[in-house]
Amino acid sequence: MRISLVIPVYNEKGNISSLSERIASALQEYDFEVVFIDDASTDGSLEAIREITNKDQRFKAIVFRKNFGQTAAIAAGVDVAQGEIIIPMDADLENEPEDIPKLIAKLEEGYDVVSGWRKDRWQGQSIQRKIPSIVANWLISKVSSLALHDYGCTLKAYRAEVIKNIRLYGDMHRFIPAYAYWNGAKVAELMVNYKPRTYGESKYGISRLWRVMLDLITLKFLSGYATRPSHLFGNVGLSFIFLGLIAGALSLYYKLSTVHHKDFIQTPLPVIMAMLLVVGVMLIMIGLISELLVRTYHESQDKRTYVVKERFNIS
Repeated sequence: MRISLVIPVYNEKGNISSLSERIASALQEYDFEVVFIDDASTDGSLEAIREITNKDQRFKAIVFRKNFGQTAAIAAGVDVAQGEIIIPMDADLENEPEDIPKLIAKLEEGYDVVSGWRKDRWQGQSIQRKIPSIVANWLISKVSSLALHDYGCTLKAYRAEVIKNIRLYGDMHRFIPAYAYWNGAKVAELMVNYKPRTYGESKYGISRLWRVMLDLITLKFLSGYATRPSHLFGNVGLSFIFLGLIAGALSLYYKLSTVHHKDFIQTPLPVIMAMLLVVGVMLIMIGLISELLVRTYHESQDKRTYVVKERFNIS
């Protein structure tokens, strides 16, 4: 199997048939498979997928028992994908299947990841929609040290050995290029076409911005402290202890000073010192406990983030 497309589906009945036809046409020169992941759709998307998988064995499907989200859907598709190149994309036809060969060609120039960039996505859109996207992409680029214009574009091409080594949790699918980059992958960006959806409703809104911000904090932690959390908690804890010692030194100075004499009960410094020292020691202890948890996780954890109800054309 040469190419594997991984397509999460949630209430996209109106797009499934056209998407499948365009994929088959765009990839007719390739050996390919398409893995649909139905994320508990309620609009009849599953029936549309079932019809396609019955007609063409290259189209396969995974059906979730409940809605687990886009990240879990992509993870499920990647797990069963058999291609040398794995390409996630949305089912809403905002990305065009005809761009897939361009991603593959760019990948074959020696890259491990090629990320789509919907350069014209915000053309004619209100500034309220454009600015949050620009800010989010800028922040992610700074935190991850991988500058991309469009982290939110699902259409990306990965070498299988790169993406299959990345475990996905929460809503972290948009950060896959960053994870790959940290693991030594060579990443490129390529402009792709964008077309507003014709059927269905967008699953994205302003609330996603807050989730991205929270994910960004997680990303920063994972980028620097995923395997050494004691460094994060320890640094903060030692800072608190240092401030506590300064507060203690100042209280002692006031106690012994003949010019600015103050007893311990006349200044809050002793209480501040005690509080800072206790918090500092607790943070260091939390760091040590986190180290134990991380080591246990890396040595024994192999739990998936989804539950599969049924599979089509997948052994």
